[in-house]
Amino acid sequence: MTKLKKLRKNDVDAMEEGWAIMEEGIAKLKNILEELESQFSSEEYMRLYTTMFNLAARNNIEDNYICQQLYNNYKESVQAYIMSTVNPSLRDKHDEFMLRELVRRWSDHKVMVKWLSRFLTYLDRYFVVRKNIESVKDLGFSCFRDMAYGEVKHKAKDAVIALINKEREGGQIDRALLKNVLDVFVEMGNGNIEFYTDDFEDAMLKDTAHYYSRKASQWIFQDSCPDYMLKVEECLKKEKNRVSHYLHSSSETKLLEQVENELLVVSANQLLEKETGCRALLRDDKVDELSRMYRLFNNIPKGLEEVAKIFKQHVLSEGLMAIQMIEDATSNKTEKAGGARGEHALMTTFIELHNKYFAYTTGCFCNNAVLHKALKQAFESFCNKVVCGTSNADHLASYCDYILKKGGSEKISDEAIDESMDKIVKLLAYISDKDLFAEFSRKKLSRRLLFDRNVNDDHERLFLTKLKQQCGGQFTSKMEGMVTDLALAKENQNQFHEYLINNNAAIPGMDLTVNVLTTGFWPTYKTCDLRLPAEMVKCVQVFKEHYESKTKHRKLTWIYSLGTCSINGKFDSKTIELLVGTYQGAVLLLFNDAQRLSYSDIKTQLNFEDDDLIRVLHSLSCGKYKILKKDPDSKFVSPNDYFEFNSKFTDKMRRIRIPLPVVDDRKKVIQDVDNDRRYSIDAALVRIMKGRKILCHQQLILECVEMLSHMFKPDVKVIKKRIEDLLARDYLERDAENPNLYKYVA
Repeated sequence: MTKLKKLRKNDVDAMEEGWAIMEEGIAKLKNILEELESQFSSEEYMRLYTTMFNLAARNNIEDNYICQQLYNNYKESVQAYIMSTVNPSLRDKHDEFMLRELVRRWSDHKVMVKWLSRFLTYLDRYFVVRKNIESVKDLGFSCFRDMAYGEVKHKAKDAVIALINKEREGGQIDRALLKNVLDVFVEMGNGNIEFYTDDFEDAMLKDTAHYYSRKASQWIFQDSCPDYMLKVEECLKKEKNRVSHYLHSSSETKLLEQVENELLVVSANQLLEKETGCRALLRDDKVDELSRMYRLFNNIPKGLEEVAKIFKQHVLSEGLMAIQMIEDATSNKTEKAGGARGEHALMTTFIELHNKYFAYTTGCFCNNAVLHKALKQAFESFCNKVVCGTSNADHLASYCDYILKKGGSEKISDEAIDESMDKIVKLLAYISDKDLFAEFSRKKLSRRLLFDRNVNDDHERLFLTKLKQQCGGQFTSKMEGMVTDLALAKENQNQFHEYLINNNAAIPGMDLTVNVLTTGFWPTYKTCDLRLPAEMVKCVQVFKEHYESKTKHRKLTWIYSLGTCSINGKFDSKTIELLVGTYQGAVLLLFNDAQRLSYSDIKTQLNFEDDDLIRVLHSLSCGKYKILKKDPDSKFVSPNDYFEFNSKFTDKMRRIRIPLPVVDDRKKVIQDVDNDRRYSIDAALVRIMKGRKILCHQQLILECVEMLSHMFKPDVKVIKKRIEDLLARDYLERDAENPNLYKYVA
């Protein structure tokens, strides 16, 4: 016998002897697991460990006979245990009992592998590393996975899903058991959840979809929208709770997606369009339900698009309804046609609507951009409609004028004014014709500054500051100049008084107050070459001399239509102070020298135009206060009429204000704005072309619209006309080969 054969025979003998000892240890380990024997004593443990160590130490590195045999024997012992003990016990049990057995057998198996791997530590340390094979521990787990888990996984999956559905229906289950079972699925992957995903999660998600599909088909018909959403929210809460108690954390997103898909995505339109759906919630101000709707639909792809669509339609219908009510009231003459009450009511309604639905977007809808856009589009739609023949830019300017007048007369507190101004500026953001609003506001500001004694400069400046923040400095520059002009006018008036005191020759003959205004800031007013009565001529001349002594480079243009005067009317019963305009005052002063004057006499002496003279004479002879008697006595003034002072006139008041008939200058304002827009379009086109040098027709129009849209929405037809005009004036030229291409001419 050769030496090698003697060594092999010795190894075989040692192997058989050593493994016999190990088999005794394995048998005891099985009894320990079955609770038939107590734990290993330290002597037993050391005996088994030393035996395995000595065997492995005898191993020949060249053929690894002993280590390979130990490795194989270990594998066969584990497999035999699974075949003889584990699998039969799992086959005999079903449902929840089978799950408990699976958990128990897996726990026992981990204990067995832990002990055996300790005994075979030397094997792991050298043999496994050199051969690059599974460790003793991993080999033991692989045996269980392939032989026990592989056989029972489908039954376990079905049993777990059945228990989950039982819990969904309100039944009580052992959550700890499910947690342990699903941990088995996870641990089969040894750090990877592929077995949990493939063998359980996919089927569980599919079953979840079927379960909630059945529930959705029932609930959508039997429940109201709020009740349905409550159930959905409760289901999602319970599914999250399941994940936290026994499902793997990686399942949460996928599980909730399945629930949301079946309960919300599939039934979204049907749910939102229900009689108790989104429109009803908006109509009835169901804040909590709207918040819940947002929370639910915000989690699904494009879920808020349908909500935003309904939200937009609802807000738009509310705005259009408000407009219709005002128009109906106007047509029924319950409101004065185009009067202030209708304008104020409409703007108040718009502001209330904005407060309400803006609160929804910031509160219920958590400042979501999609819902903000829907609100913006709805308000832009109805805020830019023409109401009672007038644009809402005009209505908003009138409402602002009303608020500032009330603030000036102290009927509204400073805090209320500040709040109202904020609301007006927010509403202005939705109006496309901001330049039209600016012009109407400038017109009304001029009347407040010139005629309203209660005007509050702080309120005016506050409003202009808010407008400036919203629309930019250019938007408010002229109005700021007007307010500044009035402050300077007071200084000029004080200087005029000092001039009169220091200059004895300057005697105006009456109290005179003059507001010197800068032409570029103020609206354009109709001028008239009025021949003033002698009493007025003198005081005008005195102020002119004073002003020319201060400056040599400015020209005064007198706007008599904006002037006011106080005249004492000496009637038979008593003297009454008449507060009238300069035009009215000039007419009345003529009757100091004549008892009776014809229409043509008055026109000739004062150099009036017919339109102005008719308005003035109508206010004095046909209105509430008949200071003049007209012959013939009718409600209209004609060129053939005669007028005389009405000495019999009387009134219970000692001071009366006689207003002139209001002239509707809306058309003129709109015409002025249209003219300004042409200049703005020209400037924008030149600015764009100066930067781009060469640009195609369509792109030029698009960039022009974009540049000007912050102030107004330019008409494409007007832009085309302005391009043609710039071509004619040689600011631009067409490309010789492509007529749709423009070049900037430097």
